[in-house]
Amino acid sequence: MSGKKRRRLKELAETTADKQAITNAEKAVTLELQSWSDLPAELLELIMSCLTLEENIRASAVCKRWYSVAIATRVVNQTPWIMFFPKVGDTYEFYDPLQRETYCIDLPELCGSRVCSTIDGWLLLYRPRTHRVFFFNPFTRESIKLPRYEMSYQIVSVSAAPTSASCIVFTIKHISPTVVAISTCHAGATEWTTVNHQNRLPFVSSIWNKLVYCNGLFYCLSLTGWLGVFDPDDRSWDVLSIHPPKCPENFFTKNWWKGKFMLEHQGELFVIYTCSTENPIVFKLDRNKLVWEEMKTLDGMTIFASFLSSHGRNDLPGIMRNNVFFSKVRFYGKRCISYSLDDCRYYPRKQYHDWGEQDPFESIWIVPPQNFSAFS
Repeated sequence: MSGKKRRRLKELAETTADKQAITNAEKAVTLELQSWSDLPAELLELIMSCLTLEENIRASAVCKRWYSVAIATRVVNQTPWIMFFPKVGDTYEFYDPLQRETYCIDLPELCGSRVCSTIDGWLLLYRPRTHRVFFFNPFTRESIKLPRYEMSYQIVSVSAAPTSASCIVFTIKHISPTVVAISTCHAGATEWTTVNHQNRLPFVSSIWNKLVYCNGLFYCLSLTGWLGVFDPDDRSWDVLSIHPPKCPENFFTKNWWKGKFMLEHQGELFVIYTCSTENPIVFKLDRNKLVWEEMKTLDGMTIFASFLSSHGRNDLPGIMRNNVFFSKVRFYGKRCISYSLDDCRYYPRKQYHDWGEQDPFESIWIVPPQNFSAFS
């Protein structure tokens, strides 16, 4: 090989090495210049979903990309809290499942009362000794009285907050295998209105233990899964020809009814069946086909289920979506029991709860006011 060719190859090798060195240096500079704003979208969303509302707002000011992710994960509606009713004393616990914080507050105003339902941060309560029925807001300490009424069973539904003119309080009582007594009242009324009605379908239990207000009507689910409906405008009652949700036979064990939940969300009706170690089953009422359809996904919705009152949300952080949260906590109140429809498992693992062993009236989900962070 001639000297000229050797010099040419040497120059080419040196040029290639220089280019590689420059490329490596450029990559190193690029890595050094990368910032938090370059995080993968999935990781950034996970981080944002763990922030409080105030932290989310601050993070959204970092850059355009963070702003779009922060908006997508921002909690618009306040997450419901679990309110625990003490067996003795006046100290009540409130658990925030998003922040995993517990707050304790003395509410002597509730002495001797039993919880019946919640709506928009209000509790509906009943005092068996005096037959007193009243609304109470634990976040503002406001109270609104209703006429006295003797309740044999504290299963009640409310159409709207007691401060609304459209507020109707509804309860249904078993009289006989074919007769129910329906009672209604509203804030400012002087007495309850009670009318007896016949169940129009044969062999349908007249014990109705799930009540929900939806699209101007009160829906009632019987122990055996039949659906009744009451129209408060014309005070009519009917049992719909909709067959109960189909569940495995082993769901119908002792006290299985304690693990049954019902809720309204965005004009739709949902029912959840649970039983000991079995995975929960979520049903949605198909109004066109008039059948209960099992749901394999909640399409981003989050359900908060308790015996007396259940809620649905669509605007919670991604980590909470497609989950059913139950009104029970584990690990000294640090973890709320939930079931993921995506993963088909409980969280924490193996933390399913035997609802037959739980007092269904010991806790309830309640929605705090927007941006409410803690009791003063």
